[in-house]
Amino acid sequence: MGKRHTLFILSFFFILQSGSAQKGFPILESAKNSLNYKGNPTNATDRNSLAFSDKGAWFAFGFLDTPNTQAGFSGPFLMTEQNGVWLSPSFVSLQLTDENKNEAINWKNTLVNQNSYNSHLEQQFQNEKVNVKQQLVYLSGHSALQKTSITNKTGKTITLYPSYNASLFLNDLKLSDENKTLKIVSSKSKAIGYIQFLNSNPAIEITKEGYKAQTEKLTLKPNETKDIVVSQTFIFPQYSWQKEKETIAKTTFNTLLNSTQKEKENLLAQLIAKKKAIYKDNIYSDLIAKLELTLQNNTRIAAEGLKHGGLFPSYNYEWFHGFWAWDSWKHAAAVANYDAELAKNQMRALFDYQEPNGFIPDCVYRNNLIEENNYRNTKAPLAAWAIWKIYEKTKDAAFLKEFYPKLKLYHNWWYKERDHDQDGLCEFGSTDGTLIAGKWESGMDNAVRFDDSKILKNGEKAFSLDQESVDLNSFLYAEKNYLSKMAQVLKLTKESKDWQEESTALKTKIQTQFWDASTGWFYDTTIDGKSLIKIMGCEGYLPIWAEVATPEQTKLMKENMLNPAIFNTFVPLPTLAANHPKFKPEGGYWRGPIWLDQSYFGINGLEKYGYTNEANQLAHKLIHNADGILDKGTSIRENYQPLTGKGLEAYNFSWSAAHYLMLLLEDK
Repeated sequence: MGKRHTLFILSFFFILQSGSAQKGFPILESAKNSLNYKGNPTNATDRNSLAFSDKGAWFAFGFLDTPNTQAGFSGPFLMTEQNGVWLSPSFVSLQLTDENKNEAINWKNTLVNQNSYNSHLEQQFQNEKVNVKQQLVYLSGHSALQKTSITNKTGKTITLYPSYNASLFLNDLKLSDENKTLKIVSSKSKAIGYIQFLNSNPAIEITKEGYKAQTEKLTLKPNETKDIVVSQTFIFPQYSWQKEKETIAKTTFNTLLNSTQKEKENLLAQLIAKKKAIYKDNIYSDLIAKLELTLQNNTRIAAEGLKHGGLFPSYNYEWFHGFWAWDSWKHAAAVANYDAELAKNQMRALFDYQEPNGFIPDCVYRNNLIEENNYRNTKAPLAAWAIWKIYEKTKDAAFLKEFYPKLKLYHNWWYKERDHDQDGLCEFGSTDGTLIAGKWESGMDNAVRFDDSKILKNGEKAFSLDQESVDLNSFLYAEKNYLSKMAQVLKLTKESKDWQEESTALKTKIQTQFWDASTGWFYDTTIDGKSLIKIMGCEGYLPIWAEVATPEQTKLMKENMLNPAIFNTFVPLPTLAANHPKFKPEGGYWRGPIWLDQSYFGINGLEKYGYTNEANQLAHKLIHNADGILDKGTSIRENYQPLTGKGLEAYNFSWSAAHYLMLLLEDK
């Protein structure tokens, strides 16, 4: 494969403006600094700090922390590179000198504040001479604008000389100055970048470390303020740079910031209005803003192999820069509460790669390399649930019509490729015959229930684990019911009836084969259905979420779920019963820690069977006892320690935020 070259073209313009963005956004103000973006990247792959992005952009920024503060935001953090890298500590960082070539302001000891909002970033510096305020807001999924407002505090006219001096972390980039445009060529991405200082004629010097740029002097009368606006663009070839450039030229920073603030304020107001009555306090409104921001930071527009926009599991973790199947279904179900089009596109992004036999790959990446996209397995069938959740919010029958045949194909694939003994009960498995990919297909990679599993061949590229899983078949039961509802909407009466008949038959099998009355729990079984694999885990929650359990079974399950020695831990509903010998609450991955999707399924299941008070009690603990969920500046984590509440694994995790959001907003 030939080397691919990326051009990052950074053109310099300069614009002088006055005024400031309008105030009056109480929700944004209340929720400010819900995530901590402060940090000092020390190398390209430093993951010690978070970064802010919006509108699906593939690049992000943060705040440089003391003592490394500069008059610029950290980054950009480029997700245009496959696993995300920092281009620079601060690639567009302002220096100001006076007429005597003295430093006009020392950024390191004049920082007043740094504040982040769902809408933008801002920071302020001040000394006896000048007040400097910087704000950064996204124009689109391609561009962000950064405004620096400089106010003369003295009683006399002053002249300042703005310049920029940046170093690069990456050694595989080539910089050049072409017609006052700084170009960066990379071999690792097709994205093209442009940074503009409007109406300026910068003198650009390429250095060994990076670049220097000198722009025109600023003359400020006493109390006068002048603004410098810089646009930063990173755009993939499928989009038009010329069109984006024209849009930037027509944009006034203050108008953009104000419209973005209004957009975010209205979005959050709409979400807050949907809160369940028990979450009326303002702390839950701030949490909603934090959850939305977490999802916002992980949202990416379509690019290269990702033909539709969607959400990363976490941009902060280097291996999560793609779209995963069951993550996507969960993201879409939550995002449908506030952005129906994004939710629809998240579903399309995986179905773009549906194979003729119905198979959906486990994950796909932007560069769409076959060795990176995972076709070794798929993930649990939650797609019909997500599609129906979107339909409930939109009543878009055309969307159902678009997906119904694809969902049928995907659903039926399970019975063709993952039912080893053709008894109507499916197994997790793989396409390559490996046991590890079979475990991955469940999503619970190292779950104790798979410790003794083996792999069986069903056919060409079709293998099953030697056990029938209760969660898988509960998902399939739910899918039959959702497909029946879709068929009704689409006036496919016979198909709706057929799905219902299949659902009824499967319901009986699940209620009998997977149930153990002596312990009051649902378990996987051996493939012949004769022996229970008696590992009490979170897969047992799924029959009540899918509403396949009987009321009597649910009542017994409830007792286990509310028992502090079993599942009602400090943070409740862990992935393995706390009294199991292999329970590993920290570092156990799927052998004990709390995963929010599974806890959600358990709580939502109890709600469906009328145990509202019990569900609310568990949800309260899930929200209040998981570390930092209600605290400003603490990231939403991939999973949590059930006995202490400690956050574990990846930061800024999408499906954790998604399920918290659904718990706060949605009834059964």
